[in-house]
Amino acid sequence: MPFNSLFIIAFVVLFLFFNWIKVLKEYERGIIFRLGRVLEKPKGPGLILVLSPIDRLVRISLRTIVLDVPPQDIITKDNVSVKVNAVVYFRVVDPTRAVIEVQDYLYATSQLSQTTLRSVLGQAELDELLSEREKLNIRLQAIIDEHTDPWGIKVSMVEIKHVDLPQEMQRAMAKQAEAERERRAKVIHAEGEYQASAKLLLAANTISKNPTTIQLRYLQTLMEISAENSSTIVFPMPIDMFKGVFDRKK
Repeated sequence: MPFNSLFIIAFVVLFLFFNWIKVLKEYERGIIFRLGRVLEKPKGPGLILVLSPIDRLVRISLRTIVLDVPPQDIITKDNVSVKVNAVVYFRVVDPTRAVIEVQDYLYATSQLSQTTLRSVLGQAELDELLSEREKLNIRLQAIIDEHTDPWGIKVSMVEIKHVDLPQEMQRAMAKQAEAERERRAKVIHAEGEYQASAKLLLAANTISKNPTTIQLRYLQTLMEISAENSSTIVFPMPIDMFKGVFDRKK
């Protein structure tokens, strides 16, 4: 056999050999289709052989994928139009099913997340959407995970990111919050008046037991006035001095 033929054969063998060698990262798995039929177990990580063109390799990442769900126009149960976006965290747990059972698992999961977001939040009222997000997140996660399980996908978490309210609704909620604050202020003021009146009643009962205490209170008031360098002179005069005058008028 001529030397040139041997060289060409060796070159072709080496070319095919190096073309067959594939390296998969730690987070990757390889699904191999041999003559159209999928092999039983995924390959990798590390060095694998893909006998192309007999074999065809499909790489699948096992890392957690963060899927941003675009804003969705939603009408809540109490007929309020809002825009809501969310984020979905999921990963592939069965690479074989992720390739065989669905054409594009990323696109399919995205579409399923959008329709589920509109469906679930459309059954909730606005107050529930704003104050009970955790419960809605758990419900969304359970529904999406149930539908993506046949595709070999595990949804670990769903979070509602932002709720965009109309300007009219924002003004109405601001008025409601302002009215609530005013109500609380009035209640607190009334509680303060009630407590002050109760304390004054106790003080009056204490003073009525010993009339001398009112005189001491007068002297204490004079000391407070004089401490402020005031030019006003106050002479406390007991009401008992006018008792005889009041009795004559009667």
